[in-house]
Amino acid sequence: MRRIKIASFIFSLISVIHIVGIILKIARLSLISKPLILLSLIVLYGVSSNNKNKWYVLALIFSFFGDVFLMFEGELYFIIGLISFLLAHFVFIKIVLKRIEFTSIKRIYISSIPFVMFFILLIFTLKDSLNEMLVPVIVYGLTISAFGTISLINYRETKSRKSMAMLIGSILFMISDSILAINKFYEPSHYFEVIVMLTYILAQYFIYRSMFFERIKDDI
Repeated sequence: MRRIKIASFIFSLISVIHIVGIILKIARLSLISKPLILLSLIVLYGVSSNNKNKWYVLALIFSFFGDVFLMFEGELYFIIGLISFLLAHFVFIKIVLKRIEFTSIKRIYISSIPFVMFFILLIFTLKDSLNEMLVPVIVYGLTISAFGTISLINYRETKSRKSMAMLIGSILFMISDSILAINKFYEPSHYFEVIVMLTYILAQYFIYRSMFFERIKDDI
């Protein structure tokens, strides 16, 4: 337990340092701290569980590379970063799908409505400024909408702490990525940069909490 508390403190401290770096526009501080966020989360998960989910570790690694590539300017780095996070979301989807024992077409349809509506609104807002990035952004948007949908299905089936944490994480991820897209392609703002990283860090943390709860029996 002491190791978990220490690792949690380090993750929180690095996250706060990074957010402060963005707010105060200290570029060097932000650049140094950003890759350390996921590395510290990997360490936190490592000390939190003896029976580690290798798929989740893979998702964290993809997220780490996504963070690193998005630190650089240029369309190529953005696309590689987008692909890294796309792969991470595929893994998150796989993890949640394994938790779902049974569902119905009606439940899938109802659960998808809020995410599809949000996705359509976002694409409608950005479509004129995306240009050649339209298709990649649509693919990514559909993937993260699917992540949110199955997370909601899982929560509606189990009402457990781990499904709630995963649902919150998926929603925060969708908010973070949406604001990132708006900031990059529609209307840049320093405030958006802060919100993007704040929601992203919280998204990763809630997904971690879901994986942490997975080791606890009778989680209902």
